[in-house]
Amino acid sequence: MRQRILVVDDDTELVDYMRRHLEAAGFEVEDVADASEAWKALHRGLPDLVLLDVDMPEGDGIALLKGIVSDRTTAAVPVIVVTARQRSRDRVRALRLGADDYVAKPFDVEELAARVRTVLRRARQMRDLSPLTGLPGNVGITRELAVRIKGRRPLAVVHVDIDNFKSFNDTYGFLRGDGVISFCAQCLQEAAVRCAEGNVFVGHIGGDDFVVMLDPADVASFCEQALARWDDGVASRYDPADAARGGVVVNDRRGAMTEYPLASLSMGVATNERRRFASEWEASAIAAEMKEHAKRCEGSSYQVDRRSG
Repeated sequence: MRQRILVVDDDTELVDYMRRHLEAAGFEVEDVADASEAWKALHRGLPDLVLLDVDMPEGDGIALLKGIVSDRTTAAVPVIVVTARQRSRDRVRALRLGADDYVAKPFDVEELAARVRTVLRRARQMRDLSPLTGLPGNVGITRELAVRIKGRRPLAVVHVDIDNFKSFNDTYGFLRGDGVISFCAQCLQEAAVRCAEGNVFVGHIGGDDFVVMLDPADVASFCEQALARWDDGVASRYDPADAARGGVVVNDRRGAMTEYPLASLSMGVATNERRRFASEWEASAIAAEMKEHAKRCEGSSYQVDRRSG
């Protein structure tokens, strides 16, 4: 489906000009002449982007920009401000109010189309990032894994899971649980920087699961560094008494008090050193299988698939 752009401008001649060129560039265009009609259009169905003239009569453009940014239903829609104002302070004001970009009249239509594509691409990337860790989510992970498998270069896929995370979350609440997930992301990113020769991808599958893609030659160093960093810092996430005890005691669903050790990391590694991955799904399944083997070990550990064929 073509991406839909809502143009909000009362200059009919300019709107027709933009419509022709944006449609020729492959976009679907809807236009309205004032803020009231813009709100009706937004609530009929969110566009992929809004091109907004902030110089409409009675300050409607600025009010609409503020409304789009502050309304939860429309806040994620990117806005490019179009205006005849050339002063730097006007551009700064629009950006501070929440605009994603700024185009001054008169403008080149090719530049406008390029700015639209750039803002849409940036918005798509931001939507795919985990709001908690800032790492790429499932869409980005799947895309990256498919590209790397297709390239047939040396590849290791590491599935990372936090053991005993639920007991921590149940004891301390989701806010401190989010802190542990963020700490895990930090451990993985630091190890990637220290141990891998570039071209490392770290993604957040969701919850307490992560995936890392890197060269098989860097796997041992990466896993050992990440696990050491985790084990060195995870106790500080617990209350001092629980850290000294080595875990938490949780009342389970049957009313029994159960002791859980400090959270650890389990890593499962699949590589194409001895076998070729038929698809991203196969690579993911092998890494998940090895992660389950790692979970059978005490404390933080990693297991690498050594099978061939």
